[in-house]
Amino acid sequence: MSGLLNVGTRALLANQAALATAGHNIANVNTVGYTRQNVVLEAVAGQFTGGGYIGKGVDIVTVQRTYNQFLTRQASLTQAIQAGDTARSDKLSQLQDIFQGGTSGLGAAVNDMLNAFSDVSSSPTDLTARNVVLTRANELTGRFRTASKQLDEVQSGVTQQLQQAVDNINSLTSRIAALNENIARATGTGQTPNDLLDQRDQLINELNKSAQTTTANATDGTLSVFIGNQAVVLGNAASPVKLVPDEYGVPGKKLAVQLGTVTNVLDENMLGGGEVAGLLRFQNNDLIEASNLLGRMSLAITSEVNDQHKLGLDLDGQPGGNLFTPITLADGKATALNSVTHLPTTATVGVSVLDATKMVASNYELRMTSATTGSVVRLSDGQVTNVAAVPVDIDGLRFNISATAANGDKFLIQPFATAAAAMNTAISSARDLAAASIIEPQIGTANTGNVAVVSLSAKPEGFVLPGAGGVTLTFATGTPPTFTLTGNTGAPTDASTTPPTPLAGPPYAYTSGQTITVDGWALKLQGTPGNGDTIKVQDATPTSGGTGYFNLNAGNSDAMMGLRDLPTFDGATMSDGYAGLIAQIGVRTQSAQYATSVSQAIAANAESDKAAVSGVNLDEEAAKLIQYQQAYQASSKMIQISQTIFDTLIQNMR
Repeated sequence: MSGLLNVGTRALLANQAALATAGHNIANVNTVGYTRQNVVLEAVAGQFTGGGYIGKGVDIVTVQRTYNQFLTRQASLTQAIQAGDTARSDKLSQLQDIFQGGTSGLGAAVNDMLNAFSDVSSSPTDLTARNVVLTRANELTGRFRTASKQLDEVQSGVTQQLQQAVDNINSLTSRIAALNENIARATGTGQTPNDLLDQRDQLINELNKSAQTTTANATDGTLSVFIGNQAVVLGNAASPVKLVPDEYGVPGKKLAVQLGTVTNVLDENMLGGGEVAGLLRFQNNDLIEASNLLGRMSLAITSEVNDQHKLGLDLDGQPGGNLFTPITLADGKATALNSVTHLPTTATVGVSVLDATKMVASNYELRMTSATTGSVVRLSDGQVTNVAAVPVDIDGLRFNISATAANGDKFLIQPFATAAAAMNTAISSARDLAAASIIEPQIGTANTGNVAVVSLSAKPEGFVLPGAGGVTLTFATGTPPTFTLTGNTGAPTDASTTPPTPLAGPPYAYTSGQTITVDGWALKLQGTPGNGDTIKVQDATPTSGGTGYFNLNAGNSDAMMGLRDLPTFDGATMSDGYAGLIAQIGVRTQSAQYATSVSQAIAANAESDKAAVSGVNLDEEAAKLIQYQQAYQASSKMIQISQTIFDTLIQNMR
């Protein structure tokens, strides 16, 4: 009878455990990270008799998780990639909101200011028209400063979000280390602590949303966790991560793992996915490019407008000054290693603008191989320019070194980082607006032909102010007519062609309607000259003998308005430069949004695949409840029958 009773008891306990496990599954159907569990049963070895082996019932082997390591890892990995793409996409959307189009955008402000010179050209002495120009200039500088401030606010938000993510990583790794200790203890019993393993897997999953990880299992049941190539969890010990400056001292640029007294900086390219990786990529690439694009635009406009404005005369006949406050470019930043691992040096790197139309929106790194030689790396695309001697001119900028550098010294040059924030107007009086040209034409009084001056304007590139005698064009009749130049310092070109072509001579062939450029000024003539006719280009300043023409012409105002069509930004004109900026930010934003949509779909599929294997199906569990209930009832009946037989046997024995 004891055999039957033992079989029934074993069956009762096994089915009770199965019922409890099914109930546990149902209770945790909505628990995040829970993995479905099953009771693993095995038959007890039968007892040999002459009539064969008689079974002795069932035993519970273990309670097992329905777990697929590959699917779990894939779900965590895809969520890490999704989190990184989403973080970067969200910040790029904020960046795109700063650079608005339409009438409220920077492009409209640039065009409004340059177009305002048209009214000055029509009425050079009209103070109202001049005040409109100054108002537009103030609006322009205000919008640039506002955009720069908004970029600073985005950077501040990124810094806070990065710190929160780092704090979350440290919290999660500490909890994982604590779970490792508990799991190691439980594993020593020979059985797996399923619920603890689920909790640890869920923490790993949450950790991957902040920083992509890799893991390694140990024989004691613990799990080592790595970010990049650095361990953040080893057994029951967690190593904190933190944000550290880059080699140039710029804070919050790198992620590092603290191992005792050693700080190991992680390579950004090895971080993979996760919120931290996405934010660092945005901060260290996208935000820098946006800042450089804005800074280059403000620096180029300031430089070109100031250079042209200086070639004019104000209402009092004085040479024009700066319309915008000149922007001083910051010196390069030296690495801390310059004075530690190399020869002590006090060298600094200065940068100045040579040609604003050739500037590239990028930071630069100067790497010295000796006191005067090295290379300049354009960080936006990695282009390297070897330096045989300093100063060196690259991309419209001049790089110079003061004092003596040492082999191995490195400097970070950020020409455009603070340019937009420093943009401001330099004049406040409408009389100071230099609308008249600093040079004027003078038609010979004895001319017999009908040649006339259509326009005369000075250009900043290569401009040479005519000397005391001016520059005189003397014509001779013929087919075609010709002219000679006296008082000039350079050779003339015909700017009517594209590109401008040098004129052969002297004497030089004359064609009505052509634009003659020499010494940095452009003279457009029309009509037929007579033999010996002259046209003189001279200094228009009254103190230099000018005729007072500055009160009557607006040659420099026309030239200022003409800056709209000056190729300034990677071939785009000054009026179209902002459209190029918007396009570059827009392309990055759209690309990030597309990557986010793709990674979200992949992550959802991976999670679905994992849930299909490890998730709780209520219908399936309900069916199991009925199955185990019936088995439990049958086991109870078996015990009842065993008890009845035993009672009958006892009674008969009496």
